[in-house]
Amino acid sequence: MLLSVIMLALRSVRRNLLRSFLTMLGIVIGVSAVITMVTLGNGATRAIATQITSLGTNLLIINPGQRQPGGGGGGGRGVPQFTEADGEAIAAQIGGVAAVAPQGRASVTVVANGRNWVTTVTGSSNAWFDTGNWKLAAGRRFDDDELRAGAAVCLLGETVRAELFGGTVGLTGMGRQVRVKQFSCEVIGILAAKGQGGMGDQDDLVLVPLHTLQRRVTGGTKVSMLAVSMEDGSDSTRLKASLRQLLRERRKLGADDGADDNFNIFDTQQLAETLSSTMGVLTALLGAVAAVSLLVGGIGIMNIMLVSVTERTREIGLRLAVGALENEVLLQFLIEAMVLCALGGVVGVMLATGASFGLAQLMGVPYSFDVGINVLALLFSLSIGVLFGYFPARRAARMDPIEALRHE
Repeated sequence: MLLSVIMLALRSVRRNLLRSFLTMLGIVIGVSAVITMVTLGNGATRAIATQITSLGTNLLIINPGQRQPGGGGGGGRGVPQFTEADGEAIAAQIGGVAAVAPQGRASVTVVANGRNWVTTVTGSSNAWFDTGNWKLAAGRRFDDDELRAGAAVCLLGETVRAELFGGTVGLTGMGRQVRVKQFSCEVIGILAAKGQGGMGDQDDLVLVPLHTLQRRVTGGTKVSMLAVSMEDGSDSTRLKASLRQLLRERRKLGADDGADDNFNIFDTQQLAETLSSTMGVLTALLGAVAAVSLLVGGIGIMNIMLVSVTERTREIGLRLAVGALENEVLLQFLIEAMVLCALGGVVGVMLATGASFGLAQLMGVPYSFDVGINVLALLFSLSIGVLFGYFPARRAARMDPIEALRHE
């Protein structure tokens, strides 16, 4: 009997193809909108998490004053900067620290191979590679003698390498001389590309030893930023408290004098969790907004089913007169509504898959087919069919056969 009712429902849908298509359109748009919004939201969340992770693993960034990390100078007029000794004290006195990289930065023009490029020169130690998850595409890190003496050696980010020497990623530029501001340095390595990050192009930089930057570019001995990488499993809250206490002591800020910190400790992991949580809420909100169109489609289903019941009053009366049960009539019209919603859901999933993939490529966010949200959208569309198809189906099932047969 169930198979027979399903066949009757399919014949009814096929009998009015254009009307059935227009009825399904609301469901198609609703399902595709929900899936597309959630898929893109999840992709954006993963992209943000990847960008933050690229800054470093378990990374704490300490800046003078209240400036955000990544700035190229001090934390504000009158605020003391850090020294190398601050970094050494952190590494020696605080447990759970994997590496500490003192850093200085300056915007300079680099010249080589008849080309010039304005970029950021960063001075640091080899700990910079560990704190920032940097890999080498070619060449080597600094040796101890180069770090101590402030030797004229450098490593190029992929953007700088491409702008100065062109060609493909590889050994291009290795061993060549690059003029940084007013001094020349030998290229001893090429950094592996990282791409865009939260603060712009991460590959647009030249790395030199910290003493080289201080002596030949900035002309000082101060450090504008400290990057601290925590060991796996370290308690970031405890470690940040220890860092704060140590730096307050070294910067002559008493524990009980009420003076505000003149430095800022920035936790990238905390930022990643906050942004992921925020993006999750926004994704859910976008999905809920898109789901409203499913309700609109459900109202369209109810409207068309009511029209169908009115048009087929004599048919319903005849079925009831020859012995059809009310439940059978109700099931027939309910299945018709569910078939429309199911077909609309399937078309919506296919449309959403193509739209999500195309928009993800356009927006530059990762795409992945989420089975859960696709199944959920299909089930939701079927529930819309049951919810909005029940009233017309019940109206058809409760008709008086005699009055239905007299209907013109």
